[in-house]
Amino acid sequence: MEDTKFHPCVRLAKFEQDRTISFIPPDGKFELMSYRLNTVVKPLLWVECTLDTYTHSKVEYTVRIKSQYKPRSYANNVDIVIPVPPDANAPFFKTSIGTVKYTPDQEAMVWYIKSFAGQKEYTMKARFGFPSVADQNRDKFKKVPIQIKFEIPYFTVSGIQVRYLKIVEKSGYHALPWVRYITQNGVYQIRMF
Repeated sequence: MEDTKFHPCVRLAKFEQDRTISFIPPDGKFELMSYRLNTVVKPLLWVECTLDTYTHSKVEYTVRIKSQYKPRSYANNVDIVIPVPPDANAPFFKTSIGTVKYTPDQEAMVWYIKSFAGQKEYTMKARFGFPSVADQNRDKFKKVPIQIKFEIPYFTVSGIQVRYLKIVEKSGYHALPWVRYITQNGVYQIRMF
């Protein structure tokens, strides 16, 4: 791990001494620790998008998404945002899972998958029409990346786990030790070719 940063409530001397993270939590939600991995990690969700242009007025997208995590894990609320040219019209979608919506204000189509199991692959096809006049700026949209948003509960990419959690409460308040792991997308973009 690199660039490890702790919240100011953490007792750094205790961590340096025996690698124990000891702290008095502040009120409300806070980030206890952040870090960066220095190893290469394969993408959890891999997306491939191909475009077939039939004429200057018709194009078909084939989008494949594959999960590259364990079969017992599930990604929730997966949004795949795929850019389309601003003059696209007459959308038609066919997908093996989830729903697809065309959002002209974002100049994109959004493929939404509620729950995505590990080691699965799905396909979506989309067809768009264009005005009869060819647009010279249409190739610019290919440079806009595909964006992916998701979260995977009970999963850590780094493999870091809390092995022991002890709560010391002197006021008599009964607290329950509980740890929740969740992996969320950060800046997760894939370029179209």
